[in-house]
Amino acid sequence: MSDDIKPDAPEAGTDVAVSADAAATSPKSGALGKISVAVAAVVIIALAVLVGILGKGYLDDRASEQARTDAVAAASEQAAAMLSYNYNEVDQQLAGAADGLTGDFRDEYTKLVEQTIAPGAKEKKLTVQATVQAGSVVSADADDAVVLLFVNQITTSADVPDAATTGSRVRMEMHKEGDRWLTGRLTPV
Repeated sequence: MSDDIKPDAPEAGTDVAVSADAAATSPKSGALGKISVAVAAVVIIALAVLVGILGKGYLDDRASEQARTDAVAAASEQAAAMLSYNYNEVDQQLAGAADGLTGDFRDEYTKLVEQTIAPGAKEKKLTVQATVQAGSVVSADADDAVVLLFVNQITTSADVPDAATTGSRVRMEMHKEGDRWLTGRLTPV
């Protein structure tokens, strides 16, 4: 029976190994591997884009929320500075308040102070103390905000030495320039 064995025939164990190698290098399995790699790459890219979009949205939301908080604080401080004065120091006090205003509004405010508020305060010996009682954001983004403030003013004068308190609401347009919030408009409501 040993004559039946042919010298060119592969051994039984090597036949399986050759078949596995042939299957791994067949055109069908190579294309399948390339498709799998391409699908994995697309999934990874899609996930990276999704994480980027969600991350940007989160950062934008945080910036808007911080802008809201900062704008209300700056508007409150600026309103108190613009609406408070003592007749003895009205020129210096209101000129200092003008530092927190934007260009065109600063010019309008300065003209109003010089032509009306300061002369009237000196003539009637007015003292006005404004305090912000509450404030809220009407609208905001990272660089612009509209704020509504509730303001109380206590006024004394030579004619009326007893303090008179009045309440009012003001709408303030705030604009961020660098790291400062400046007032672009103050409108009584």
